[in-house]
Amino acid sequence: LAVGTTASLGLWQLSRASQKQARQTAMEAQSALPPVTEANLLAGADVSELLHRRARLRGSWAPASTMVFLENRPMAGRTGFVVVLPFILEGGRGAIAVQRGWVPRGIDDRLRVPSINTESGVVEIEGRMALPPSDLYSLGAPSGGAIRQNLALPQYSRETGLPLMPLTVQQTGASPEGLLRDWPVVTMGMEKNYGYAAQWFGMSVLFSLLYLWFQFFRRYFGRPKDLTPDV
Repeated sequence: LAVGTTASLGLWQLSRASQKQARQTAMEAQSALPPVTEANLLAGADVSELLHRRARLRGSWAPASTMVFLENRPMAGRTGFVVVLPFILEGGRGAIAVQRGWVPRGIDDRLRVPSINTESGVVEIEGRMALPPSDLYSLGAPSGGAIRQNLALPQYSRETGLPLMPLTVQQTGASPEGLLRDWPVVTMGMEKNYGYAAQWFGMSVLFSLLYLWFQFFRRYFGRPKDLTPDV
């Protein structure tokens, strides 16, 4: 029973690793596709078809008053803000929240937010299509104001009056504003499943050896020797 249980758990972990590997391969295939444009977004393409793809969008930034600073977001080993600002797609028929980059938090005044220069007029940005920033644990309803713990896109859309899409863009490239854009690489973590599988298979082998020892080898080595005296 122990051998069968641990072996089946090892096989289950291998199955999980195979599923993650398939998703990783699909994600890498997405990133190799041509960049998403404002035309793709305005055409209402499926979210799953856009996620993890590169993006090259033309449009204009929303007013700086709509900028949000997500706190407690580490990057490069330091804690600070992820700066988010809506980007109005060229033509004015849609908008998307852009994670513009990371800035450190002020030490002298934790409620003071840095001033981020924003280009006016029509600009072109590059980035990667991504899900909204992950939610951190917080009490109560989503907060408002410039500094927030989490970003709820439906609430943000109501506040700005812009029809924000369910995805975001992690902006890449050089930042003249001094923003850090060292975004973490998205991986499925198959290595953990392979490690767990090795542990379960190791336990299965151990139980097998213990069974053989106690049921066969111990009886053989532990039986009395022939004590018949020599004539």
